[in-house]
Amino acid sequence: MSDKGTVASSSQGRAARIGNMSGFYGDRLSAMHEMLARATSESESLDYLTGDYLAELTLLILGKDTFKDPNLGYARTFVRQAEQSLGLALEKGVKIVVNAGGLNPTGLVEKLREVASGLGLAPRIATVVGDDLRASAKELGWDNALTANAYLGAFGITSALSAGADVVVTGRVTDASLVVGPAAHFHGWTPDQYDALAGAVVAGHVIECGTQATGGNFSGFMSLPAAAREQKMGFPLAEIAADGSSVITKHAGTGGAVTVDTVTAQLVYEIQSAHYLNPDVTTHLESIAIAQESEDRVAISGVTGSAPPEQLKVCLNELGGFRNSIEFLVTGLDVDAKVAWAKAQLEAAWAASGKRPAKVQWALTSVPAEDPATMEAASCVLRCSVLDPDGKVAGKGLTAPAVEFGLASYPGFTLTAPPSPATPYGIYRPEYVARTAVEHTVVHHDGRREVIADPTDLATTDALAAHRTAGVTPSAGRHKNPGAEAPILMTSGSGATVKRPLGTFVHARSGDKGGDANIGLWVANTSDATSDSGLRKARVDWLLDLITPDVVRDLVPEAADLDVDVYALPNLGAVNVVVRGLLGAGVAAGTRTDPQAKALGEWVRARHAEIPEELL
Repeated sequence: MSDKGTVASSSQGRAARIGNMSGFYGDRLSAMHEMLARATSESESLDYLTGDYLAELTLLILGKDTFKDPNLGYARTFVRQAEQSLGLALEKGVKIVVNAGGLNPTGLVEKLREVASGLGLAPRIATVVGDDLRASAKELGWDNALTANAYLGAFGITSALSAGADVVVTGRVTDASLVVGPAAHFHGWTPDQYDALAGAVVAGHVIECGTQATGGNFSGFMSLPAAAREQKMGFPLAEIAADGSSVITKHAGTGGAVTVDTVTAQLVYEIQSAHYLNPDVTTHLESIAIAQESEDRVAISGVTGSAPPEQLKVCLNELGGFRNSIEFLVTGLDVDAKVAWAKAQLEAAWAASGKRPAKVQWALTSVPAEDPATMEAASCVLRCSVLDPDGKVAGKGLTAPAVEFGLASYPGFTLTAPPSPATPYGIYRPEYVARTAVEHTVVHHDGRREVIADPTDLATTDALAAHRTAGVTPSAGRHKNPGAEAPILMTSGSGATVKRPLGTFVHARSGDKGGDANIGLWVANTSDATSDSGLRKARVDWLLDLITPDVVRDLVPEAADLDVDVYALPNLGAVNVVVRGLLGAGVAAGTRTDPQAKALGEWVRARHAEIPEELL
């Protein structure tokens, strides 16, 4: 990657500078103003500022909003951000691109125009629509859909910007499209420039989750300078060159840090294979090259892409039923006997009523310590979570009997909180539709409507299936790692080994994709081995050889009966692990302690492995 200012030429003669101000609905409200206020010089400037507000769960939340008021359905926090900072964006010529429109982008645009008028402003606001398939859900075979949104690509955004929009509001475009669209507009890319588009997808994936790219939720947080943790973390920005290569950075003087490891953490976050499917391009993640260019500047290059998929993914949410939970405090001696009695009493009550919930899940926290010095150390929590189509069964059907045996159960019987009513939950699942079922449309700032044409060159389902299996270890096998020896459970290599936590020199970032859990594992760059390329390579080879589906099942016993895929990403010194079905029907229906698998990677890092001494 060239130094800043000498990147590949474009119609503008420089890289496009694209910032992020939101990684989820509820992110820091002041971020929009902070990013714009810091764009005070050429080196700190912004061409575009993007915000990602949507996730599968967010669409369900917005769907519930529309039941209360059909004029809602958008991310209301963005209205507050725009009220504070829209004038500053117009003054500095920074274009705003957000998916805050959710289920009602037209309603958000109307509200923004109202706010702008009150401020004496007249921004040109365009809308990208066509993703909302609720009206055709039954025709498509989705009888119980609460929300159904196709993931749109980037060229609607590009068209809106090319027509002069100051603000582009979208519904459900892919997260990366928020960055790809502005980059394509800036550099004049065409839909067949796959490598450039793929490079922008990677940059977009890195910055889409805001401060996760600058040290947030980073397993190596203790390696960051103290000053980086003492300030509010700065939001990231990407400098994207005409060839799609990029530099990830942040504004000077903000908290956090941009390192190879903080960027790698986001690169391996919530991906499903070594090929990242977007509506405009199939991105080959194994092609990524990454390097620390200078302090808080990480260069990404070498990304390649190919034709996009012939179908579009759809986020489908359905009403699943009702859920509830109750927690028992268990203290002191005879914990196993107390827990068994509580479970037996509740099961007996359900048997007597003939109304046992459809799904019952028990979980027990760590058992008390020996000779505990505090009440907290002497106690643990037994949690019972239930799901049922009937709200009464999941409600009083759980809580009433638990309360009734409060004076007739184990010694020290205590509920940690008053009984609560059951609440409805949704079930997310991905669906896929032909592109002909979706009309990707831009409503330009002047009211003109434009339908965005589909790409002409599309990858078939068979070709994509081949992509997905390249380098994967499905269930009983192992990933393709030419020349590697046969795996040994929880160890690899030769010579003496030491039992240590996997996180001794391995970082992790984990998350959810519907009911699947994703765990990215990679060898740390910010360690004593950084200056010893031979040692780091040996560690990478060890990790790639170690992590197989069977070893993952040992590390995560919950996955014992589940399908596990492992993908090697040698350029990143990483493996991507997908545990199929670990999260059941997804976060909205989750009963696990960690329903979105956000902490799963930290648990895996705490598990012990036999590590060769020479790697330590």
